[in-house]
Amino acid sequence: MAVGVRNDSQHTLPKGKAFLTISFVRSGGSGGQIVLKNQDLPCPGSAEEGSNPVFWYSSQQKADRDHQGRSTMRRRQTTDSPHESTDLSEGKEKLRLKQEVGLISGVSLIAGTMIGSGIFMSPEWVLHHMGSPASSLLMWAACGLLAMFGALSYAELGTVIKESGGEYIYILRIFGSFPAFLFAYTSVILVRPAALAAVCLSFAEYAVAPFYPGCSSPQVVIKCTAAACILVLTIINCLNVRLAMSVMNVFTAAKLLALLVIVVGGLVLLAKGQTQSFQNTFQGTNAGIGTIGVAFYQGLWSYDGWNNLNYVTEELKNPEVTLPRAVMIAIPLVTCLYLLVNISYFAAMAPSELLTSGAVAVTWGNKVLANWAWLISLSVALSTFGSSNGTFFSGGRVCYIAAREGHMPDILSMAHVRCLTPSPALLFTSAMSLIMIIPGNFTSIVTYFSFITWIFYGMTISGLLYLKIKKPDLPRSYKVPIVIPIIVLIAAVYLVLAPIIDQPQIEILYVVLFICSGIVLYFPLVRFKWHPHFLQTVTLHLQQFLEVAPTSRDVN
Repeated sequence: MAVGVRNDSQHTLPKGKAFLTISFVRSGGSGGQIVLKNQDLPCPGSAEEGSNPVFWYSSQQKADRDHQGRSTMRRRQTTDSPHESTDLSEGKEKLRLKQEVGLISGVSLIAGTMIGSGIFMSPEWVLHHMGSPASSLLMWAACGLLAMFGALSYAELGTVIKESGGEYIYILRIFGSFPAFLFAYTSVILVRPAALAAVCLSFAEYAVAPFYPGCSSPQVVIKCTAAACILVLTIINCLNVRLAMSVMNVFTAAKLLALLVIVVGGLVLLAKGQTQSFQNTFQGTNAGIGTIGVAFYQGLWSYDGWNNLNYVTEELKNPEVTLPRAVMIAIPLVTCLYLLVNISYFAAMAPSELLTSGAVAVTWGNKVLANWAWLISLSVALSTFGSSNGTFFSGGRVCYIAAREGHMPDILSMAHVRCLTPSPALLFTSAMSLIMIIPGNFTSIVTYFSFITWIFYGMTISGLLYLKIKKPDLPRSYKVPIVIPIIVLIAAVYLVLAPIIDQPQIEILYVVLFICSGIVLYFPLVRFKWHPHFLQTVTLHLQQFLEVAPTSRDVN
């Protein structure tokens, strides 16, 4: 290849600048030019000598260079560790979240989120709606079985669509943008913040209870404590994924220990012959369709979190193996513990006593542990704090993924350049949760939260059935028998329709109207991409203030 050099330094340029054209002719007759254009080309002996100018290539030379760069990129990707958070792709360094969640952390994330306030507060409500101890225990078992079936179905979806985001990303990839936006809008604005607010309110009730013996705690103190809990969780999750997972692991171990204390205490009582609650155990059972549906809501609240690992698929180590295994370990473990804990409650208290207990676990502690009852309040507080950490961890990811797909403001799709956490999304979730605390009531939040979530659970499961029937050849490392998602879909339809048919409430209409209000926002903001110009300026300033940058998708 012959090369000729022409220095066009006669052009009027600042001192030390030059316009350099390098002409070349290939042996086959083709030719081209490489142009160095108004770059810092240092004069010999200048202080800038040795700097690297930017090249502008001819089309043929650029194609050759790009091909060589992509080959180098592929070689680097095969040799680099899969846990690296950045890589070079077409000459640009990309930011992505780290793969920090292994099998133990995955089990902790599922079990730690599931074991929260529900098992300490919901038993009285399940018994209230079911009417008898035996039917109450059957309801807890049925909720565990349904959660297991749902998690197994989600595990197959997670191995087919290997992206974070849970229901949102599955609805988006299967049904399209519009229903996915409605889910993201409802989840980010209402569902996830409401769930976090409910768990933090439970944490606050138990945390401040020892300071107000013999009387109910002031609502202002409870809500301020819940707000402080949310702020602490925000700091933890914004700092480091590994720190958040370490907190989850520690608190999961603590809450398992607390549940084991309750289980062992109940077994001791049964061994001493306290079995009065288990005589005529089906007497007074309620069998109404709507009543069973509401009881399912209260029981399933205690199992909420069975799908948490699907929200962080891109952050899992070896997700094809980790996701199904974590589900198969965590959910049966939690189900067995829940049944044993409820048996322990009935061994210590008569059904009428349990129904009048404002805090079942604390009442159990007062009757069984006497002077050591404060350990139960402490354990419940630790349990709910760990559960709220898991809810916060996954809830922030929904907001982050939705923004990355263009359904939320761009700033929410960015990650901190040093901590590699989706801090803007976490901060937004925190702010919405703080708002939810102000009018929050635990029981009402649970009912409407469950109603909304099972609408989208049903839509997601129907998407899995569509893939199994219409696209059976899609590669997947795990397959669930088709009868399991069919059962979950039937249960989802029942849980959505039963309370409406049996006991219609005006609040459910408000929830439906809120979901439909997303239509008003979808068409101008997403479909027609109308974005106010000032948002770009706001995004730029927030990006600089929060030290965040756009991230790339990491699909294994």
